[in-house]
Amino acid sequence: MLDRARLTPRDEGSCCMKPRDDATEVTAAGIARLAGVGRAAVSNWRRRHGDFPKPVGGTETSPSFALAEVERWLRAQGKLVEVPLRERVWQQLAGHPAGPVTALLHAGCALLLVRDRPPAWLALSAASDERLARLLPGELESVVASRFGARRERAVRVPEPAELLPSVPLLRGVAELAAELGARGTYEFLLGRQTDANPRQYTLTPAGPAALMAGLAASTAEPAASTPQPRTVLDPACGTGALLRAVAPRPDQYLYGQDSAPELAALTALRLALHSDATVRTMAADTLRADAYDDRRADVVLCHPPFNERNWGHDELAYDTRWEYGFPARAESELAWVQHALARLVDGGTAVLLMPPAAASRRSGRRIRADLLRRGALRAVIALPAGAAPPYNLPLHVWVVRRPGPAVRPAPELLLVEAAGVPDADGRDKQLWPAVQDAVLDAWHRFDRHGTVEERPGLARSVPVLELLDDEVDLAPARRLPPPAAGSGTTELATVRTSLGEALRRAADLTPPLTLPPPLAPDGPADPAAAARPPLTTVGELARAGALTLHTGTGAGSGGVPVLTDHDVLTGGAPSGTPHEATPDDTVVRTEPGDVIVPVFGGGAAARVVDESTAGAALGRGLALLRPDPAALDPWFLAGFLRGTAGHRRASSYASTAARLDVRRLRLPRLPLAGQRGYSERFRELAAFEDALRLAGRLGERLVRGMHDGLTEGTLPAE
Repeated sequence: MLDRARLTPRDEGSCCMKPRDDATEVTAAGIARLAGVGRAAVSNWRRRHGDFPKPVGGTETSPSFALAEVERWLRAQGKLVEVPLRERVWQQLAGHPAGPVTALLHAGCALLLVRDRPPAWLALSAASDERLARLLPGELESVVASRFGARRERAVRVPEPAELLPSVPLLRGVAELAAELGARGTYEFLLGRQTDANPRQYTLTPAGPAALMAGLAASTAEPAASTPQPRTVLDPACGTGALLRAVAPRPDQYLYGQDSAPELAALTALRLALHSDATVRTMAADTLRADAYDDRRADVVLCHPPFNERNWGHDELAYDTRWEYGFPARAESELAWVQHALARLVDGGTAVLLMPPAAASRRSGRRIRADLLRRGALRAVIALPAGAAPPYNLPLHVWVVRRPGPAVRPAPELLLVEAAGVPDADGRDKQLWPAVQDAVLDAWHRFDRHGTVEERPGLARSVPVLELLDDEVDLAPARRLPPPAAGSGTTELATVRTSLGEALRRAADLTPPLTLPPPLAPDGPADPAAAARPPLTTVGELARAGALTLHTGTGAGSGGVPVLTDHDVLTGGAPSGTPHEATPDDTVVRTEPGDVIVPVFGGGAAARVVDESTAGAALGRGLALLRPDPAALDPWFLAGFLRGTAGHRRASSYASTAARLDVRRLRLPRLPLAGQRGYSERFRELAAFEDALRLAGRLGERLVRGMHDGLTEGTLPAE
């Protein structure tokens, strides 16, 4: 999900006028993606093959190549059978002569036509490229006007025929892809690829926090309200529409957005129009300096404003009527956004803003915070776990504000929530986020309904406003709601200590002896010198012989199936990932008992045998699955030898920042099944010992942390 970005589109005057596939350029990284290899392999091909396509653009250090020439060369070398449709469309978009953002806008307009008026697209697509480019703007103008209003009211501009001509191959491919993924799915795929390829250009609002903010805004203080979802929603810093997209749909809904970047305002409009049937209006202008909606009021405002902006209009806007709660200091741009949101609400309307934690405690903003409290506008401050949204090292806050009105009385209390107090809360772990969201929404709904909430140590507390109106007006939840001691009670710590003792005794009992393993020979005792030099084979040879099959993880699966990640393999944890929806080009790989899982990135020697508790999970990205034939290979024998450090070093390739393991090059002894069993038992014992050490480590950390907390907070005696 995205919130905003600063983009500089290429000069449209450089647009090529020939709609040919060979006008699309691809980088070395794109070639590697097409062929399913690393970038180092592409560099080797360029050095070793004189007929490799020559660069047609880019720079000396980052050249680009003609996509059509690359495809022909890869096929001639037997390295490519067919380019997947998704990859072909992406490469056409990424290499568009006018830039990927312009290509996304053209693709979005075409997808809107495909979605809303499929017969019109089918009739046009049968024409030649030149005729399609000439007739398409008229059809696009009709569908765009019906969704976004008159030209002066919308951010989406229908391109001219000359602009569309280079995009025709892309548009045909996009329409074909929409037949597989749907118009919305196709646009989300292309937009996601664009943001993944340019991460520094975008400020992300992940799906979890966006859904939480939309959920907080959905409730209302008006008991007579008959609809749970707001009818009019505004995002004054919309970016590409992450927050507006998170709003649950309802009939006759209006979604308004504004962004200073015209490209992003247009992308938001297209994304929302493809997502729902709501009336969508987006405008391109600097929100604080040139508010496009100063004559409108919304039921809900959602906003992820830019943080720490000093050039927000402080000098020009000193007498603006929006500053009802005080004129923000130059360093308090976030408080300007809070007051802007309040000014655009109907009486009793709710605004939810993602805020930096400093906004709750900076001295320069204390007078505005105090007035927000006195007048009952600020209703809740919620601290998210660190890692929920960028910057990921900070525990960002969510502010819930409500515009006071004649029927809304000032609230005597403020809700403070510390979401890090949710058990096992981790903003980075999508699997744990639902627990965070449920806890926060439960506290907010109780508070919103009754005006107060029963204190939940370490999680939530409703604080009297008078208690907060001191010299600092510090609203940080951590100051008013200290986290509870982690298991610092004497009874809890005694239980942990007992469990730790049992875990340590089990680990001691499982400590493996240093006796030599069975000889590496098919039958009977063997000479140690001969055992040290057994015949070896590789995983690739075993795969060719049918002794095992190899699969690569994609992270694809159905909604309720967890994903086994590389982190789970390395730590011995349960599957913790969330699957993405499988597409026709994705292979869904599900684990079975006896499979051996090996991480292919990072340079660590690890292998895990799948048991009944792990079976059925989807295989995540960055993992290789080896499925041995039980008549030829014991999985524990296979996994044990695949963990050898020396073997990993020989089978790994190293770049400047990462290592990649070629699983096919891993070696192991060539032994019959009977000769594998001795090693299999020893490797099982080592795995049990490793699990016992992990458990003891976790319990030890919990005991140490609990005793520190108990001693410092007085729940444990010092003697």
